[in-house]
Amino acid sequence: MPALKKIALTVTSAALLSGFVLSPAVAADKDKSDDKQPKPPSTMSSLGGEQLGKAGTQVNLGAGAPVLPKKLSGRSWIVADAESGDVLAAHNAHWRLPPASTLKMLFADTVLPALQPTQTHKVSESELAGVGEGSSLVGIKEDHTYTVHDLWLGVFLRSGNDAVHVLSEMYGGVPQTVAAMQKHAEELQALDTVVVSPDGYDAPRQVSSAYDLTLIARSGMQKKDFREYAATASADFPGEKKKGKKRESFEISNTNRLITGDIGVDPYKGIAGVKNGYTTHAGNTFTGVAERNGKVLLVTVMNPSAEESHAVYKEAAHLLDWGFAASGKVTPVGQLVPPKSIDTGTTTGGKGAAPAAGADQGTGGQEEATHASAAKSSSGVGVALAIIGGLLVVVAAAAYLVNRRWPLGGRTKAAPDAPETKDAAETKAPEAAETAEPVASAGKPADGPADKS
Repeated sequence: MPALKKIALTVTSAALLSGFVLSPAVAADKDKSDDKQPKPPSTMSSLGGEQLGKAGTQVNLGAGAPVLPKKLSGRSWIVADAESGDVLAAHNAHWRLPPASTLKMLFADTVLPALQPTQTHKVSESELAGVGEGSSLVGIKEDHTYTVHDLWLGVFLRSGNDAVHVLSEMYGGVPQTVAAMQKHAEELQALDTVVVSPDGYDAPRQVSSAYDLTLIARSGMQKKDFREYAATASADFPGEKKKGKKRESFEISNTNRLITGDIGVDPYKGIAGVKNGYTTHAGNTFTGVAERNGKVLLVTVMNPSAEESHAVYKEAAHLLDWGFAASGKVTPVGQLVPPKSIDTGTTTGGKGAAPAAGADQGTGGQEEATHASAAKSSSGVGVALAIIGGLLVVVAAAAYLVNRRWPLGGRTKAAPDAPETKDAAETKAPEAAETAEPVASAGKPADGPADKS
């Protein structure tokens, strides 16, 4: 064999051997890096469908269906049809993770019906004492009077834990509020959810899931006030009253960047809420609802990569875009289950009976109160203002539907509520059995996005 050919063969063999030796080492390093990331449990709930209990991405693409967005980093996410309840795609849907301020959706869905929006309340020092260090705040001051309407704007727009604690005290106290929230979660069949703090502030054992948060959002959107608060971009909030001067107000803006936009994030066309969150342990979380061409979708994203700014909004927007394009072209991987009271098949009369189709679910007398939203101009951004909620029991299916009305208009600014006239006595909620542990010691959120539970 010529010497030149022998040299060539020797070099080639050496290169191949080097590849065999180095490749496993590279793979091992990659696996070692992956091992540092939390993994979903091998066994998760299969409520809503067998595929939803599986780890990883679940999607059944049909003819002409677009592929899912690339580089989705959320530990858990879900895309669902708000009307039919079809889950179009999901990723670790039942993984129980810290929810951060998205848990405020459950707080609102539980407490809203018990308090009149025009009711006023003078805040005491003790009502603000339990607010966690580093919490997101709307700026409530002790010895100042606020309407319930003001407080809900503080919850939905600024994710104010101070507003949550005041409303909890008006409801009967934090422990009773937590117990009622847990009971309501069980009624909604949000069975991955364990409530420890009403505001979503980091607390041991407090968890929810993308599936549960989507159920909770769907329930909340049945309520007129919930819808209007969730869709509001900005509002005037009562400020501090100084001696000899008229009490001034200041503007607050919604921390939901798909409503208000931000650097690198455009307002999403058709967005109508719902809630964003952030804590040290939860990372960023978000549940949103949007309408396009007569189709209403819900999306939840939990704990995406922290390396990209506003990743939770970008991934939610990509998933909504995919859902609208894929609707009717995929086989659902599961269903959003109806509440227990609907699931039992009770249709008329008695406790737990389903309201008639198209009936709006009342929220503490808001039918009598005026909460008209004044249009606020925006650069071509159309925001859906309301979803007229309704429940309908269908024979053999017990379908849980959302009937919609989508007025045209730009981003909205909430109109002021009725003037404050007197201090209201603390309102007690109906007695509820304690099904969750009282608030435990909570972790301090790190600096991050504006919404810190």
